[in-house]
Amino acid sequence: MFKTKISKEEVNTLPVVTFEGKITLVDELWKVDGAIEELRKSPIVGIDTETKPAFTRGTHHKVSLVQISTPNHCFLFRLNKIDFPTPLADFLADDKIRKIGLSLRDDLSGLNKHHNFKPANFVDIQSIAQSYGIMELSLQKIYAILFDKKISKSQRLTNWENPELSEQQQRYAATDAWASLEIYLQLMRENKLSKKELDKILFQQATEQRELREQQMANKLISQPDSTQAPEMGA
Repeated sequence: MFKTKISKEEVNTLPVVTFEGKITLVDELWKVDGAIEELRKSPIVGIDTETKPAFTRGTHHKVSLVQISTPNHCFLFRLNKIDFPTPLADFLADDKIRKIGLSLRDDLSGLNKHHNFKPANFVDIQSIAQSYGIMELSLQKIYAILFDKKISKSQRLTNWENPELSEQQQRYAATDAWASLEIYLQLMRENKLSKKELDKILFQQATEQRELREQQMANKLISQPDSTQAPEMGA
């Protein structure tokens, strides 16, 4: 049975993991067909997206990058340069190919702002991890629990619409898509928890959360001044 939780402090002690396979930038339309043809050879792929960060309230950007990875080859589709080509939309709507990601609702919502398509055969890691006793939701923490390694998030807030993506940006983007695939493949090798085992974990989680709330409330009451105490009279 896996650990149900892992702290940020524990994650930070682990060695960093990076995708070490081949990375192909798809930044011109003529590269799209070949990339999709290669990806169609894999029945299961990992997927993720990146968007230029917005640091001003009310500012929003479209998805800049779509990463789709096999176990050893990741393709980075630069949507800010090639828009959303039809072959890519068709691939994401193909129910014969399974696509693995995390927090996919946000990714797919962002992609649909580029091009309206009907996603097919997507699996969200967050929707299945709990069946194996993992109560974390972040990619970094789930990966750490399974593999005792840390996914670096150092490039998350960089500009994904730079004229050229740095080597660090490319590796970061590829790692996230590849890691989702690795998590899924590892979980498929494991047995899901029984209902009794899962109910026990959920009960323990609920109990711990209730006790934490009660302790926080008690600490808050202790820290507040006693409003019933009469003020001291001046001399």
